Amino acid sequence: MLHTPATLATPDTLAHTRTRPLHWLATATAMAAVIAAAGLVQPATGSTPAATAAPAANGPQAAAPDAAAVTYPLDCKGAPQAVTATAQGDLDGDGRPETVAAVRCDAGSGTPPHAIYVLTQEPAEGARPRIVATLLDTPQRQTATELTVRDRTVTASLHGYSGPEVPRCCPDKKQLAKWRWSDGKFRQELTDSAARSV
Repeated sequence: MLHTPATLATPDTLAHTRTRPLHWLATATAMAAVIAAAGLVQPATGSTPAATAAPAANGPQAAAPDAAAVTYPLDCKGAPQAVTATAQGDLDGDGRPETVAAVRCDAGSGTPPHAIYVLTQEPAEGARPRIVATLLDTPQRQTATELTVRDRTVTASLHGYSGPEVPRCCPDKKQLAKWRWSDGKFRQELTDSAARSV
């Protein structure tokens, strides 16, 4: 804690400390005003009922869709589906977050390819999440990692194969892919400058 040094009283400073009746009257008036104002702003005793409490300025934040509550259009030949990564964010600017999910068949061996889906959910009570876009499909034979949503853009690292002779356990190609919502659809941007719309 900082301390300021004490100052010595001098005849000049003492001259300013002499009180006059007018000084006391002004002080009393100011104090009465402060006490009255404090009484006006004091909260009432007891708690405010919840029904009369003011709502939050922006209302409750909408929850992102639950990726585990969706059945995905993957043909896993009897194997279960696995959601391996998710990311949430408002991709279309409507004020409600979407969920992006990387999903694959939960096979016992190899490296099953991923599909990446965008999920949305209507605000109505009891509404279930639904798929509104497929960013990556399994016939592309790629796996997805490092899935993120930032600044209305989905980003993922995609791992693939340089040719059919590469074992399916070991992808040997990697590229960064980004998808941004534009003109009513998602536009994909790849690190090799190739781009296509989905």
